[in-house]
Amino acid sequence: MTNIAICGANGKMGKTVYSCISERDDCKVIAGIDIFTQQYSDFPIVDSPDKLPVKPDVIIDFSNPASLDTLLDYCLSTGTPAVIASTGYSDEQISAIKSAANQIPVFFTFNMSLGINLLVQLAKKAAAVLGERFDVEIVEKHHNQKLDAPSGTAIMLANAINETLDGTAHYVYDRHSRRQKREKGEIGLHAIRGGTIVGEHDIIFAGHDEVITLSHSAASKSVFAEGSINAAIFLKDQKPGLYDMSCLV
Repeated sequence: MTNIAICGANGKMGKTVYSCISERDDCKVIAGIDIFTQQYSDFPIVDSPDKLPVKPDVIIDFSNPASLDTLLDYCLSTGTPAVIASTGYSDEQISAIKSAANQIPVFFTFNMSLGINLLVQLAKKAAAVLGERFDVEIVEKHHNQKLDAPSGTAIMLANAINETLDGTAHYVYDRHSRRQKREKGEIGLHAIRGGTIVGEHDIIFAGHDEVITLSHSAASKSVFAEGSINAAIFLKDQKPGLYDMSCLV
């Protein structure tokens, strides 16, 4: 049994994680962390990790980048593994996450969906085969409450493609301020925000007289919740280090 604390317990994703865990018998929620401490089940919710009444086996974080410092401080001081599932982190915060992994097990990815992480592998394969002969454009769509743009997943996809191209590509975010032809080596990233779209990502490889599109669409937040739960169960018994979805696929 894996005892889990949810950081961001009163948020939409936090409640989705709890709902998914409540249907499983290999883990349970023993506490929550949120600035809003209203309880909705039989576990306590506190406003800071250092107020947790008992040490969890793993913390799943679906809160906000602003909570990262206090979360990492608690995990480092107690040796608690952390599944970092939020997005919108700065380069400095990502460095802090990677540094923490030298002392504790940390599971960090821009997207907890198994399907998205398969999409990453397909995108890398396509980039390896098509090379620089095809232009690459990434279009992501999310609900109108999402704060960061482009999404962390879109950046993860672009980074995977660029890595395959030996880092030769450069990123262009939208094109409204550019009145010029597309340059060689660009990866275009475009963000759409509207309604209740959970998450859609299209990778367009456009060549001469042919187009290949790789797509992923999430119908509910539960795909991300289940991914984070599987990550938490995996992480419980791991040594200090940085882990991601490649450890689960």
